[in-house]
Amino acid sequence: MTLAERLAAALTAPTRAASTGAALTGDDHDHPADATLTPAAVLVAITDRPAPGVLLTQRTETLRRHAGQVAFPGGRVDPGEDAVTAALREAEEEIALPRAAVRVIGTSDPYRTGTGFAITPVVGVVPPDLPLVASEAEVAAVFEVPLAFLLDAANQRAATAFYQGRERRYVEMMWNDRRIWGATAGMIVNLSRRLQWPA
Repeated sequence: MTLAERLAAALTAPTRAASTGAALTGDDHDHPADATLTPAAVLVAITDRPAPGVLLTQRTETLRRHAGQVAFPGGRVDPGEDAVTAALREAEEEIALPRAAVRVIGTSDPYRTGTGFAITPVVGVVPPDLPLVASEAEVAAVFEVPLAFLLDAANQRAATAFYQGRERRYVEMMWNDRRIWGATAGMIVNLSRRLQWPA
């Protein structure tokens, strides 16, 4: 079975039980039932190699929001776009990943953030070792993390912090000297409940 076939089968399977205590649908924030969330999308680009990896970015320190954080390429869904179109556009803009190089497999569980976004992760397979170029205005670095590392619950550490007067729960993962946390880690946890297979 090819990587694309395994991913497609996993995305349509029921999710597995949580191992970290993270909320399946989003950040540990209260969202009123009538809250209007801004649609957004990210590209979970998985490299087609014997040991697949996932492309992530380190955001620049000069950004107004989430400066320096690790993230998937992505952003707001513009008027007239769907999640797939937005994720592919953002990846092309942020890391020069050609849209034609992405084999879109499907979407994973939507994720709500405490900052008011409803993010759709778009899962795609890309050739390995593409000559990616970070957009200087938004991205400080592009790097690849082994998929097996991200899927391993042992690497998904539950953590807490006080924010706006209450204790918040989140997940963090350390890959070398990079801290993956917040919405990015939450979406990885969601994916890990679907994409469990022998490494």
